[in-house]
Amino acid sequence: MSANYKNWVPNGMITALTAGTVILGTGTAALMCVKTNPKLKKAVVGTAGAGTLICGAMTAWSIYAHGKFSYNGKRQLSKEIVEGTAEYITLPEGGIGLDVGCGSGALTIACAKRDPQGRMIGVDRWGKEYASFSQQLCEDNSEAEGVQNTEFHQGDACKLDYPDEYFDAVTSNYVYHNITGVNKQGLLRETLRVLKKGGTFAIHDIMSKARYGDMQQFVNELYDEGYEIVELIDTTNGMFMTKGEAKILGLSGSSLLIGKK
Repeated sequence: MSANYKNWVPNGMITALTAGTVILGTGTAALMCVKTNPKLKKAVVGTAGAGTLICGAMTAWSIYAHGKFSYNGKRQLSKEIVEGTAEYITLPEGGIGLDVGCGSGALTIACAKRDPQGRMIGVDRWGKEYASFSQQLCEDNSEAEGVQNTEFHQGDACKLDYPDEYFDAVTSNYVYHNITGVNKQGLLRETLRVLKKGGTFAIHDIMSKARYGDMQQFVNELYDEGYEIVELIDTTNGMFMTKGEAKILGLSGSSLLIGKK
């Protein structure tokens, strides 16, 4: 059995968009043959045609992105990001790390592999919008990878069910930008709340100013609060991806916040 980390662009999305494009295209062609008021016909056909083009463009993008993110594909961008983020997580002997929004368990397992002397806990809400991800999938993937120092639980990134300074390391990858109506720097603080003094953190997300506000100011605030090391790294400059890939995939502004408390 091999691990199945799924794809960040679900097959169901591609199927639905493809079907939508075909239906709209067929409908547009049919409308062109209908005899009716010329002005009305022009307006209706134009609207249907525009919808076909938009849906078709979304289909093309989803297929492109699916290929880039696939763990079995040539590019394997998601694997590169996960393993690159895991490199910054260090656990002491007997230490415990937390992965917030673990999805299919990829980052949790990657960190556990690198730190066999410790233990990694992955938490996620596994909502209906990510129905293909589950606690069972995470556990199956961990078993497939031969990793035994992991565990997975239901959890909420907005309010972690752990006391202050509980973990020796905390991490997360492309999670917080998906949580709407919540201050993103507040989410970072909730994650850092459970980090022990001297612990390490590595949090990767689309930390654009529109989503996160002034992140350089946030870095300065952490230094003022006594954090030893805080660094914000642009991961679209060739570190994980090119700026061209980031723009096409909608990942512009991706950054890795790393450091030590």
